[in-house]
Amino acid sequence: MNLLTFVILVTAALADQSALQEFISSTNKFAASVYKELNSGGNVLVSPLSAELILALAQAGAKNATKEELRQGAHLPPSEPTLREGVGQVFALLQNPDYVLRTVNKIYVAEKCPINSDFKILAQKTYNATLENIDFASKDKAVAGINHWVEQETDSKIRNLVNGEDLGNKTVTLLVNTLRFRANWSTPFHFLETRPSVFYTKDNTTLVDMMHIWSEEFEFYENFDLNATFLVLSLEGQNVTLTVVLAQSIDLLEAQMGAVLESPQETQRDIFNVALPKFKLESRIDLKQVLKNLGVRRAFEDGEADFSLIAGRKGELFISDIVQKTFIEVDEDGIEAAAATFIVKLINRNGNNAREFRVDRPFVFFVKVNDLVVFVGKVVVPT
Repeated sequence: MNLLTFVILVTAALADQSALQEFISSTNKFAASVYKELNSGGNVLVSPLSAELILALAQAGAKNATKEELRQGAHLPPSEPTLREGVGQVFALLQNPDYVLRTVNKIYVAEKCPINSDFKILAQKTYNATLENIDFASKDKAVAGINHWVEQETDSKIRNLVNGEDLGNKTVTLLVNTLRFRANWSTPFHFLETRPSVFYTKDNTTLVDMMHIWSEEFEFYENFDLNATFLVLSLEGQNVTLTVVLAQSIDLLEAQMGAVLESPQETQRDIFNVALPKFKLESRIDLKQVLKNLGVRRAFEDGEADFSLIAGRKGELFISDIVQKTFIEVDEDGIEAAAATFIVKLINRNGNNAREFRVDRPFVFFVKVNDLVVFVGKVVVPT
């Protein structure tokens, strides 16, 4: 009997791990797709994890073609049980005392809208979502309440997520996901070593505050197809990293973001002198248009969308907008970032064996936790 129990437990654990890996793979594919749609001549920042979680919650309340378009557009796992299991494992993965990675879902519901009880249970148990009744007709009060909650959840890094124009006369429900991340470097940059340095933009040069680490060992890998070098900067906590990618052609790099975000089969370690600019990015993204470009149509069509698992009948509920605001700051201590989506040692400066990794031109970066892409972006001009 004991042996049988052991076998069952092992099987269940393997199933959970498989579901988690499938969700991670889905989110990383979604990250590459979204990045390509957002790519422009300027800085880029997006949190695919924040967007993926809120879209997974939305598709849980959808049926038929609406559900299938959301699933395919967001690269969600085809099996609903696997998806729910994977989401649960992601929430468990985020619990770590070495760093802060907190994500919360919330559903605002019009006071007179009868949400289906099964969806309420699913939202609360699987997606850690809270539900709150709100009077959308009182726009100023509703906007103030929603934005106050988002500010609290993101330690005031995300402000003014929604405005009165986001809430139409027909608004009956609003789905919001917030994500906050804070982690310290395993090998911190020394404040006294930060100094103004030249950064080469596409058409000009600018002075930036450049951080330095001298003669320290780092993990790195190279992709010869992309003609790019990836330097992995570890943060405190198991498998938490910021990867900086330098390439001869950033255009070639961005055209193959799927390959950029793939985990390498093997990496190397070497001694590096690292120079990395301090930067702070903020962005507001219209994910509605991004998703339309990825094939999601019905979810946004009044009278055609089918969110009847949430409330009402087919055609009564549709998504009017999906907006994400993101923030990230990289300094000598580490990384602080947030997103909201609605729906002293001796320094050897001249180590003989140290390689140079000087980030003085536009670069791509991504933050991963256990291979899960939490943030991805591009710095054209550090700000």
